[in-house]
Amino acid sequence: MADVAVVGGGVIGLCSAYYLNKAGYHVTVIERGNITDGCSFGNMGYISPSHFMPLASPGIISQGLKWMLSSTSPFYIKPRLNTDLMQWGYHFWKSSNTATAEKHAPHLNNILQLSRKLIDEQRREIGDGFDMETIGCLMMCKQQKTLDHEFHMADEAEMFGLKVERLVKDEVQALEPNVEIDVAGAVLFKDDCHFNPGKMMLALKQYLTEKGVHFQLNTTVSSFEKTGKNVTAIITDKGKFTADAVVIATGSWLPVVGKMLGIKLLLQPGKGYSYTYPYVEKNIKYPAILVDGRCAITPWGNELRIGGTMELSGINNKVLVKRMRGIYDSALDFYPGLKIDFPPEDKIWNGLRPVSPDGLPYIGKHSSLENVVFAGGHAMLGISEGTGTGKLVTEIIQRKTTSIDISAFKIERFKTW
Repeated sequence: MADVAVVGGGVIGLCSAYYLNKAGYHVTVIERGNITDGCSFGNMGYISPSHFMPLASPGIISQGLKWMLSSTSPFYIKPRLNTDLMQWGYHFWKSSNTATAEKHAPHLNNILQLSRKLIDEQRREIGDGFDMETIGCLMMCKQQKTLDHEFHMADEAEMFGLKVERLVKDEVQALEPNVEIDVAGAVLFKDDCHFNPGKMMLALKQYLTEKGVHFQLNTTVSSFEKTGKNVTAIITDKGKFTADAVVIATGSWLPVVGKMLGIKLLLQPGKGYSYTYPYVEKNIKYPAILVDGRCAITPWGNELRIGGTMELSGINNKVLVKRMRGIYDSALDFYPGLKIDFPPEDKIWNGLRPVSPDGLPYIGKHSSLENVVFAGGHAMLGISEGTGTGKLVTEIIQRKTTSIDISAFKIERFKTW
């Protein structure tokens, strides 16, 4: 059977390795770190069929401009003269309208629903050691106008076959008997589930190791060798690795690796922050998106994680503490009964989400290369779309008809200059 090299050891890379291994390929995962951190570890751990509306959606531009004025807001773009950022911004603006969002939503729904089904199968196979719960996720709304909008989104969700419950304040409080809340109401998306993403990544890596997947860690890719339209070898600081096919799943570094192959991909790293409280005596029961605050909160037993923000400031790991302040304040605003302190500054986690201009992932081949599959640009939905993406990547390499239509995820859908 053929050798496949997967460049990138985040959730997309590991899920690709999982399905490639199941299909009988000899798989090597090449990763610049050691798979103990990164965006796949510090996120909120949601599998969210509810998130069928792409990030580039109506109203996001005007709202984003307002947020830019606040240092604690959930959205920030660092002003800078950067051609790639300007091109990304132009296509983001072009995509942020009702017609485009409605055209993209069914495609996003398809990969989310596929991933939701596959995560149950994966859990049965690798073992349930990552605190997965299938109780749904709350879209919590502080203001009545926000709740009205979420009720409208619930109507659209039902058209996609999702199960929802529309809840007023007292009904939400009944779901959270241990912690006082202060909201207008919520929508419970019952098909959503959540788990501890760090535990899932470690369980998946251990499973793949036992199945014979080779991990080449702490290894940096510097270039590729090509013959015609095929990549024949990956050059790294630890030597040369040959492969019959290559998967590029490097998250926010996708454009960097793409450039080595002569391919320009529009993608911006969107920094997010989180902090995990190891023990909260009176904890919440349900994971929730705090819609007005644009942040999220996830419990695992007595553990609690708060997180959010979308900071477009390039590839860096600098922590802007005021961003975390905004997340913390929102959590207490929605849950005044929650007894948590502000996180220690040196313990605030941050990671870079790979954001495409239209909120859809890149999945597929570029016309200039026959044996390379790109998989990235999932923004805040990497965990949500991980299993589905891994399955699609494998089907592309097998030259099979894909489980869903992937035409909306084309690598070359944006004109660049």
